[in-house]
Amino acid sequence: MAYPNSLQKLIERLKYLPGVGEKSAERFAFSILEMEEEKSLSLAKSIEEVPTKIHECKRCHTLTENELCDVCSDSLRDKEVLCVVEDTKSVFLFEKLGTYNGRYHVLEGLIDLSSGIRPEDIGLNELVDRIKQENYKEVILAFKPSIEGETTALYIHNILEGLPIKISRIASGIPMGADMEYIDPLTLERAFQDRKEIA
Repeated sequence: MAYPNSLQKLIERLKYLPGVGEKSAERFAFSILEMEEEKSLSLAKSIEEVPTKIHECKRCHTLTENELCDVCSDSLRDKEVLCVVEDTKSVFLFEKLGTYNGRYHVLEGLIDLSSGIRPEDIGLNELVDRIKQENYKEVILAFKPSIEGETTALYIHNILEGLPIKISRIASGIPMGADMEYIDPLTLERAFQDRKEIA
């Protein structure tokens, strides 16, 4: 016996989510069915609002509902330190730690020549322009420890060489190949605090 059409459509749509297969999608769909109507409608409204309200901050490219994100619009943040990350998830990760008080710049990924992703594909020209215009004294490179992360860090170091600016990397107590979002907060905090200047 087939599921009712609307339920089958919900199951199919839930499979759009990464890591969600048929069984998980069915379980989620039935959980939604069992919710109070007010909660399920609230969930649906939130899903509907995200693609229409969320966009990139025009300065740092993290996610926001406003022209500038909360970090860029905060006059109390340290304007002399810029943390460069590969994606917006890293910004929220560092903000949860609460130990960093500078600004951010989100790249469009990392250099990966084997996949055809070149320096010009991840927005490095905009990063360099911003560093020159906003007179930072330190740039922290906070990428995952991988070949792509190393390649991107070295490339940025090379293009910033000669500028009166300190370039550092978060410490490498993080396992090679690990994704930032799966690293425990204490390890991440120590890596940030023990960052090393790139010579």
